Amino acid sequence: MDIHSEKILILDFGSQYTQLIARRVREAHVYCELHPFDMDLEAIREYDPQGIILSGGPKSVYDDGAPAVEEALFELGIPILGICYGMQLLARHFGGKVVPAGKREYGHADLVLKNKPGPLWGSFFVEGKSPVWMSHGDHVEEIPLGFEVVAQTDNAPVAAIQDVDRHLYGVQFHPEVNHTPRGEILVNTFVRKICQCKGQWTPGHIINDAVSRIREQVGTDKVILGLSGGVDSSVAAALINRAIGDQLTCVFVDNGLLRLAEGDQVMATFAENMGVKVLRVNAEDRFLQALRGVTDPEQKRRVIGNLFINIFEEEAARITAATWLAQGTIYPDVIESAGGKTGKAHSIKSHHNVGGLPEYMKLNLLEPLKELFKDEVRAIGEELGLPHQMVWRHPFPGPGLGVRILGEVKKEYADILRQADAIYIDELYASGYYNKISQAFTVFLPVKSVGVMGDGRTYEYVIALRAVETKDFMTAGWSKLPYELMGRIANRIINEVRGVNRVVYDISSKPPSTIEWE
Repeated sequence: MDIHSEKILILDFGSQYTQLIARRVREAHVYCELHPFDMDLEAIREYDPQGIILSGGPKSVYDDGAPAVEEALFELGIPILGICYGMQLLARHFGGKVVPAGKREYGHADLVLKNKPGPLWGSFFVEGKSPVWMSHGDHVEEIPLGFEVVAQTDNAPVAAIQDVDRHLYGVQFHPEVNHTPRGEILVNTFVRKICQCKGQWTPGHIINDAVSRIREQVGTDKVILGLSGGVDSSVAAALINRAIGDQLTCVFVDNGLLRLAEGDQVMATFAENMGVKVLRVNAEDRFLQALRGVTDPEQKRRVIGNLFINIFEEEAARITAATWLAQGTIYPDVIESAGGKTGKAHSIKSHHNVGGLPEYMKLNLLEPLKELFKDEVRAIGEELGLPHQMVWRHPFPGPGLGVRILGEVKKEYADILRQADAIYIDELYASGYYNKISQAFTVFLPVKSVGVMGDGRTYEYVIALRAVETKDFMTAGWSKLPYELMGRIANRIINEVRGVNRVVYDISSKPPSTIEWE
């Protein structure tokens, strides 16, 4: 089975939500790709999608130089769904009129059915209404010939349009975000009913396809992989091991910036239980030496990343027969990295995965997960038999605790942070809250505060707790953990971790903050 034989093309006009559209399509078990709005028409024809989705974007369609697609795109006969800017572009192409809205509309709105719904709308409306999420300053004032208005809101008289005969649909709201509760129904219906995709993109099919492709690519060659213990590299290792067995050698660089006992856990999971060849390199001293005096977050990331490459290169040289380098690169890594972006979002911090090793190493690159989103990686990880707790644990940054220790990294700080973090995570698991939140971790603050323990004065360090809830990690809200739980965590950290006498809780949202502190 060719799991890429049916696919949806998403053209990105710079929306912050474009990746969410792709995730909704994948949830319908259909493959899709994100490409820039100006993708060449011949490339689109060659791609041969079953449907096209036009994303939202920050511009106005009537501005000079506004992003647009080649006009002939609309004549290909392929079903099209335009979202926000995409709907306005669709309407304007066919002769409709788009103007600045008298009242801009951001946030929740009630979508009200105006005419008899067509095949796209199915169960999207309940009693003629559906809550949706709006984010627009323009609206369609006049619809094109051949289209009809499906629904409206108080501030948008044209909130959904359709031309059923030509399979053209437009929505002013954002069905891809969680704030549109039944949005996944709309995307699913477009993909499965309007575009007539059967849904071949499932974990089992993905694994079978990846195994076949790895075997075809690699043949009898040897492969090396940098195993970090994170979800992505772990799933990549398990997948490649299933495909080629002992042709794979993993190099696990223990940089001294991992979680408590993580190095031993990685070795137990892969080397002892799965029979994967893993070379463990204990390099704590080298990393701490390289980080001495370094306080800037980006510089720390570069130091850690470059030293990892150097150490990995040293180990790779000993595996003289290896001709392939495997990486746990996933789809968001590709589209968010410099040169791989489809939109115009600013780079907040450098990415640790994309880029690979120096060209002079002359290794072929093997990236079996590069088409997958994180939730898809987790799903195939479980299918491959990795421990549930490993597959579903919260994200951990590539530079490890190096960017959770503010300022200079020292062994003393890393040891304190590791112990505090282990207590935090232990209590979250025990209380049942670990799986209710998206990411939780501790941060070491290199400042001291006065405290009292017993009858004595103390002057010790501060630990910050962070817990957030998010669906996409693009935005996040802080988790409202029970006071009793936070109190128990703080008491344990202060009592059990020598050197800490104060625990604080971070209640910042993203934006304006980031999830990680550095």
